Amino acid sequence: MTNAGKDKLIIFDTTLRDGEQSPGVTLTASEKVEIAKQLSRLGVDVCEAGFPIASQGDFEAVERIAKEVGPLANGRHGGKPMIICGLARAVPADIQRAYEAIKHAPLHRIHTFLATSDIHLQYKLKITREECVARAVAAVTYAKSLGCKDIEFSPEDAGRSDREFLCQVLGEVIAAGATTLNIPDTVGYNTPEEYGAMIKFLVENVPGAKSVTWSTHCHNDLGLATANTLAGVANGARQVEVTINGIGERAGNTSLEELVMAIYTHPSAYPVFHTIDTYQIYHTSQLVTKKTGMVIQPNKAIVGANAFAHESGIHQDGVLKNKQTYEIIEPGVVGIPSNSLVLGKHSGRNAFRTRLEQLIQNSVYEDVFKNDPSVFEKLFVAFKKLADTKKRGVTDQDLYALLDDQLNMHDSGRETYHFKSIQVVSGSGVLSTATVTILDTSECTTNGTTNGDGTIGHGPVHAIFSAINRLTGHTNLLASYEVKAVTEGSDSLGRVVVRIHDADEEEGMDENSRPTKQTYQGQGTDEDILVASAKAYINAVNRMVEGRKRIVSRKTPSVSASSVEVVGGTVEAVPISRRVHV
Repeated sequence: MTNAGKDKLIIFDTTLRDGEQSPGVTLTASEKVEIAKQLSRLGVDVCEAGFPIASQGDFEAVERIAKEVGPLANGRHGGKPMIICGLARAVPADIQRAYEAIKHAPLHRIHTFLATSDIHLQYKLKITREECVARAVAAVTYAKSLGCKDIEFSPEDAGRSDREFLCQVLGEVIAAGATTLNIPDTVGYNTPEEYGAMIKFLVENVPGAKSVTWSTHCHNDLGLATANTLAGVANGARQVEVTINGIGERAGNTSLEELVMAIYTHPSAYPVFHTIDTYQIYHTSQLVTKKTGMVIQPNKAIVGANAFAHESGIHQDGVLKNKQTYEIIEPGVVGIPSNSLVLGKHSGRNAFRTRLEQLIQNSVYEDVFKNDPSVFEKLFVAFKKLADTKKRGVTDQDLYALLDDQLNMHDSGRETYHFKSIQVVSGSGVLSTATVTILDTSECTTNGTTNGDGTIGHGPVHAIFSAINRLTGHTNLLASYEVKAVTEGSDSLGRVVVRIHDADEEEGMDENSRPTKQTYQGQGTDEDILVASAKAYINAVNRMVEGRKRIVSRKTPSVSASSVEVVGGTVEAVPISRRVHV
């Protein structure tokens, strides 16, 4: 079906801002850049990179994305780069800070917001409706005065706001220079009928409505985020704010993959088209999962482990005869890799390289291989070791697991500690003993120093982690531990994900630079889950070491006052929390 007569639907991804507000999710600047590059490959139109005023770390991450990802246009529809967006409260200092971070991108946007529901005005902001209108107009006017031509305004809690008042506020900000109006269902309260009707009412009644782009931003508190967003599109919205895997505050946001594939599957039902490369969806989903640690539920639509699995005998029989009997989407359309046998223990270096190049083409892995050829050699050694243990051969999913393992170590920054070996003695009713050997390069010696230590623990994993703590000299608190098979079978690779807190991280830091319970995530993959556990824990420690170095060296801008003047009163100069509810 052609796109003639249809409007372009702008895909606005807020994984790096709203998605990172998910409990327990903390991304480094490098991880955010990596995800932003993949979003660019996916075909996302606008990337909300963060909330620059929230912290120096947020500012640096948004600035890096603007500089490193903003200019990228290779493989994108029409050769147009992704718009890099920064969030700001309706406060001049916020807007200035956001502009300083995003201005390096060829295409950039300021997204400012202010609550408009009576309950927010009365109890949170403590301002009148007239002061709300004045503050919103002042924010948009100031953003425009900086030279920013692309300005988005969001009336927070629009779903519970008085519609006539919404029309007044939105009409005023359009006149002040806003180019996109985003209508958030901030608390996930609306039904599709209510939300669609609200979008239609605003498009038809706001002065100047035809001159701007209308946008949706729906939360999933009642499980209606995707349905509400589609209702908004059907009633005039031409931008949708989404996240990968639907992650975000509380129950999450509209899922990019669900929204995109709903339109893909029903092209005649909606008056829009998008330019998302659907073949990149699965890889993007997996990347976000591995970097955030947010596990996808097995029955998650499009990207869940069971999304294309058929347990019922009747369903299996139908699929074997014709896949279209029970599959409305082909797994390959969203980039799900095949489980077919591709390589074995007799496969040589050339065959391995050829298959790898096919897998990583136009993906996040390709950049790493181009920049660091040594990664291939490490990967080949890991492949040969795996091929010797897997009787049924190495599949595409196995190769992706090995790739992820190498990529994860590469992205942790400088590897201060390298895993060498472990030996574990364990049994029921006895204390476990673990002997761990690592290569320590913290002293910057040419080849590092090989150190070993043995400890006892309440189980093999506890013993391993205790030994690593003693070897590295850090006192860490284990926040979570997860282990999962990569593929089926008892000879499958095991993937372990750990999250740790550094119990010593607040020592020696002043009040302004002290982090709030910083979490560091590590991953490891191996045929032996105890080896994978050691790799994951060392990976987390390496990330913690690099994180502490960044915090110590970072110069936090001084704040001359604790609050700043705005229309109708004062607000904190720097938000108390980086979490915002838009």
